[in-house]
Amino acid sequence: MLIQVVKSKIHRVKVTQADLNYIGSITIDEDLMDAANIIEGERVQIVNINNGERFETYVIKGDRNTGTICLNGPAARRVAVGDVIIIIGYGFMDFEEAKSFKPSLVFPNEETNLID
Repeated sequence: MLIQVVKSKIHRVKVTQADLNYIGSITIDEDLMDAANIIEGERVQIVNINNGERFETYVIKGDRNTGTICLNGPAARRVAVGDVIIIIGYGFMDFEEAKSFKPSLVFPNEETNLID
């Protein structure tokens, strides 16, 4: 049996931009993506700590070492610049494998979104 488990998490980053006129997605600083083991095009869940919204979108690469977290397209209506969010990626794996799996958890600097 396969089950879905947390694979990656970027915990408590600030939204730096929201672009309603983009076609959709979340732009994430590539350093954060690497640290959390998230790839471009991956489906992620966004949890907005400020307003309780939960929604899904896909990832596009942002410039490295910028702390960029930009919600694009319709997702831009679910956040405000400055909101604190959690980004979660999930993966499917065998039940037994999941028992010992350790997800990639990233806790960036809450002011800069950079990894200290």
